[in-house]
Amino acid sequence: MILPMPFIDEIERELAEATERLLATAARLTDEDLRAPSLLPGWTRGHVLAHVARNADSYVNLLTWARTGVRTPQYASARAREAGIEAGAGRRPGEQLADLRDSAERFAAAAGRMPAEAWTAPVSGMNPPDHPAWYVPIRRLREVEVHHADLGAGYGWADWPETYVRRELYDTMLWLGDECPVGEVVALDPGTGRVLRTWTGLGDGPVVEGTPRELVAWLAGRTDGAGLRLTSPRGHLQQAGTLPSPPPWPKPSPAGLPAEPPSSWPPADN
Repeated sequence: MILPMPFIDEIERELAEATERLLATAARLTDEDLRAPSLLPGWTRGHVLAHVARNADSYVNLLTWARTGVRTPQYASARAREAGIEAGAGRRPGEQLADLRDSAERFAAAAGRMPAEAWTAPVSGMNPPDHPAWYVPIRRLREVEVHHADLGAGYGWADWPETYVRRELYDTMLWLGDECPVGEVVALDPGTGRVLRTWTGLGDGPVVEGTPRELVAWLAGRTDGAGLRLTSPRGHLQQAGTLPSPPPWPKPSPAGLPAEPPSSWPPADN
């Protein structure tokens, strides 16, 4: 039985709001701004915006695959992906903005054409694991939020919505598993400092504690871990040492997602 779609509707609403925030930032960027370095090594802001636009089209491919049953790769190849980004990186501000808006509208239209049963279809990104199509809008939301911050143009990881942060930490911890560079991760309430959730049995190493936002930003490689603290497994503060580098982030999706769209994600009891 295919469940109702309120969860898909909610993700699409979050995505529409995130896209409008990104478009508002992009609309303020000048030629000089676009040629300036982004926070991603080797990429200008123009590269970041071109990537976000081509990413939208790549996810249209995955939704088309799910809807039609005809295998439609996310990108023709890694080389084609890189070529698309380079081709768009040097455009003028008006062209960048129009492409960003038009590609986002194409994705929204593709999502709107999805029959309920198509959201259960498995699709494959450029890297494993496969995942059901309902996870594609979550992937797109991640791209918009993270790369908006990567522009270094006034919107940062501190501005990510709480719902996004909560979902992203949950998913990141699902796919890290024994690849985690620390042994335990403890999420703390930013207001009270109380423990919200603890993940144990991860890799070798110390315990890292911090707010969900600080943890996500570090695990995503967007900070050096400022605000986090290391403790020993017995709870004593580490006397020395720095946070290890997190593993490559993100994977396309956690493994073992339910085929049918859930009523909420993360599940209500997480």
